[in-house]
Amino acid sequence: MNIVLYPRPKINIGLRVTARRSDGYHDIETLFFPVDNWKEDILEIIEADSVSMNYYGLHFELPGGDMEKELCVKAYRLLQKEFDLPPAGIYLCKNIPVGAGMGGGSSDAAWTLRGLNELFRLGLSDGRLAEYAARLGSDCPFFIYSKPMYGSGRGEILTPCDSPAVAQLREKYRIKVIAPGIHVSTAEAYASLTPDPSGRGLSDLLETLPVEEWKDRILNDFEGPVFSRYPALARLKQSLYDEGAVYASMSGSGSAVYGIFRKS
Repeated sequence: MNIVLYPRPKINIGLRVTARRSDGYHDIETLFFPVDNWKEDILEIIEADSVSMNYYGLHFELPGGDMEKELCVKAYRLLQKEFDLPPAGIYLCKNIPVGAGMGGGSSDAAWTLRGLNELFRLGLSDGRLAEYAARLGSDCPFFIYSKPMYGSGRGEILTPCDSPAVAQLREKYRIKVIAPGIHVSTAEAYASLTPDPSGRGLSDLLETLPVEEWKDRILNDFEGPVFSRYPALARLKQSLYDEGAVYASMSGSGSAVYGIFRKS
């Protein structure tokens, strides 16, 4: 038996870091938005004689050379422990850039959970899968649902998005994503950031403002420190405005930037 899936990336529309927590994480407010019609990874899970993790596509090295540190394998182990799964071979063709702030690794892990659930007929609801996903990474639960959702807490607390402007993004706008090939460390980005409690209220802004009024109102707190270290990213964002974008931003902690353009 096997199953083939296509993990998709996300962008963050607004990302406010509001507090540093005692557990070492940060409280954030953001809108996770799934990106369609862009680069997707290709994930195949096959029932096998032994557990394996196999990479293709973009150059990628297993963390520390240890398969067990890889998020897709961790996802498998979570379900194996509870449901006594048979061994599986995981084959991943990487197309989503690594270190771009688009959640590629988290998406792969979440889609591994989804694939195992379907392949082995576990009958887990999206809510249960999201609980497992939260144990793998802060933004992993979003990829279980893959629809626009507000993220708070570490990013694992998800709330449906009812913004009229966000609902129109696919119909009336197009999104251009540029991944410049610069690897930005999320840990280093957080270390150079000072949390700002005044950033609370992002969802209120997105629920009321039209897309044309997002510029200078819907902010990504990582842009300051990351643009300071990588000025080319600031120039890339400005180039999107020069092309006619009504809104442009960096996604996550970078390095991908995107522009939102009204369809002609």
